[in-house]
Amino acid sequence: MSLLEVKGLKKVYKTRFGGHAVEALKNVNFTVEEGEYVAIMGESGSGKTTLLNILAALDKPTSGSVLLDGKDFSKIKESDVATFRRDNLGFVFQEFNLLDTFTLEDNIYLPLVLAGKNWREMHALLMPIARTLGIQDLLKKYPYEVSGGQKQRAAVARALITSPRIILADEPTGALDSKSSDELLRLFSEVNRQGQTLLMVTHSARAASRAGRVLFIRDGEVFHQLYRGEASGELFYQKIADTLTLLAQGGERA
Repeated sequence: MSLLEVKGLKKVYKTRFGGHAVEALKNVNFTVEEGEYVAIMGESGSGKTTLLNILAALDKPTSGSVLLDGKDFSKIKESDVATFRRDNLGFVFQEFNLLDTFTLEDNIYLPLVLAGKNWREMHALLMPIARTLGIQDLLKKYPYEVSGGQKQRAAVARALITSPRIILADEPTGALDSKSSDELLRLFSEVNRQGQTLLMVTHSARAASRAGRVLFIRDGEVFHQLYRGEASGELFYQKIADTLTLLAQGGERA
């Protein structure tokens, strides 16, 4: 059984008075295996954000289903959704979403505090992650005292500390310079090699070329997908760039 199963996903938004319907997702189907690193790409308005919101249990589909470890998101009680999200999903956002009044350490601890963990447990979980991400000397600093790349590494640590089944990353390199982007993507590859499942939405072909598979979304559907296989990073990057050109030109499915 796949870790994540998306079946016949459809999402329709209606205008305020119900006079016009917008079909954001039409018939999305794909699976993600445990330990995979998958990137999702597509032009603005293609449905990527809607899809990510549904995968994050922040929105519900009009029809179809999303299953994590065989558990259907739609069957989770409203009162249990926040706990399910905290226990199973990790999030990395473009704008970091760190609290400026908390140190990096306290920002990272936040999901564990909400889960009722004590300081000793939290500290034991944090230190190996902090060493892997190279932020052990920054933990007492506040977000406004560190660089964008360091903020994003703290955000990754916060996502990892709950040992989520899957990490969802939304344009994680979007607010970073090229050097910080490369460092973050190197860290993503490292945590993926350690067994962490990653699903990343990105506009960057360079970022997507680090993944093992790329899904392309167009007009609310999965248009095409590429597997990296044994291809080098540069060759996979070129394949991704060629597919993006095909999408932009309105080409047919490959």
